[in-house]
Amino acid sequence: MAARFTESVIREMTRVSTRENGINLAQGFPDFEAPEAMKAAAKRAIDAGVNQYAITWGAQSLREAVAKRTTAYNRIETDAERNVTVCCGATECMIAALMALVDPGDEVIVFEPFYENYGPDCILSGATPRFVRLHAPDWTFDEDELARAFGPKTKAIIVNTPHNPTGKVFGRDELEAIARLCTLHDVIAITDEIYEYILYDGAEHVSLGSLDGMAERTVTISGLSKTWSATGWRIGWCVAPEGMSHSIRKVHDFLTVGAPAPLQEAAAEALTFGDNYFETMRREYTERRDILYAALRETGFGVRPPRGAYYMMTDVTELLRPGESDVDFAHRLLRGGGVATVPGSSFYVDPTSGAKEVRFCFAKRVETLERAALALRERLA
Repeated sequence: MAARFTESVIREMTRVSTRENGINLAQGFPDFEAPEAMKAAAKRAIDAGVNQYAITWGAQSLREAVAKRTTAYNRIETDAERNVTVCCGATECMIAALMALVDPGDEVIVFEPFYENYGPDCILSGATPRFVRLHAPDWTFDEDELARAFGPKTKAIIVNTPHNPTGKVFGRDELEAIARLCTLHDVIAITDEIYEYILYDGAEHVSLGSLDGMAERTVTISGLSKTWSATGWRIGWCVAPEGMSHSIRKVHDFLTVGAPAPLQEAAAEALTFGDNYFETMRREYTERRDILYAALRETGFGVRPPRGAYYMMTDVTELLRPGESDVDFAHRLLRGGGVATVPGSSFYVDPTSGAKEVRFCFAKRVETLERAALALRERLA
């Protein structure tokens, strides 16, 4: 089974960046610290002896915090006992949900370009992915094309908003179109909303599970990693109807048993942060986005400002040398202390579809982005 997919290109580019002493704008993790209050809460939990297994599907305090915030922010009525499962990151949430709810021979619809885990996750769960294109430059889908992807074997659709790698934020009208098709065909929606608070230019985050008729057929996934800058803590959560939650919990139990106990207590405290935290985070990410966007425009990349998440998917057509692929270009840009990116081909089932694209991550300190901008100008301007 493992022969049907490759190792992560994103994480490989981090390893190459380390070897080349590069500036890592490839993998989606910050190079700045997690909130001090959250780290202090983790230390207090460790010192208080919270060092053994928590309840398998999540510490009570964290499940209650997730339920409260999901009800208020995502507008999905959530009960901590019946609807919330805490996993080892949103990554485990996704594979646990697919393995719990999808059977071998089923089909799962995936929008492409897609976060690279989704394809292998479908394969590992025994399903066949059916890909529907998001079309540049606005990364919109054709509703007729999407409708044709639904068929008698369709069991689920994966929706990632805000979207990795493009930064697209799915609009309410797009989500309503997806909801109509899910209802018509009795299909489960599994949503990856890990970037739900990282929004720009007045963009609104809408959870698919909040739409009419969708709460009973949607698994909503989020977590600590991105909003609270703690990708290494591996704390994620699924919100799902009770029956689906029961199945997800069984799979989660035998995948990882449980997420780190003291970090769950700290996550519960982080979820109580007020509006000032989220407003400051958005303002700082907007500044980072704008620094990188200006540098990319100046050096010849085709790019539009993303409306969510912390990535920019760029067109490198004007920068490629004759016969050069996206992979070649990414390694040329990185070699000898340059800038690490992710080749666009890793986000498509047919690599040629992304052969003129690369993705940048701007979840970095301002000084890191300014160094990257200088390196880009030196190599490309």
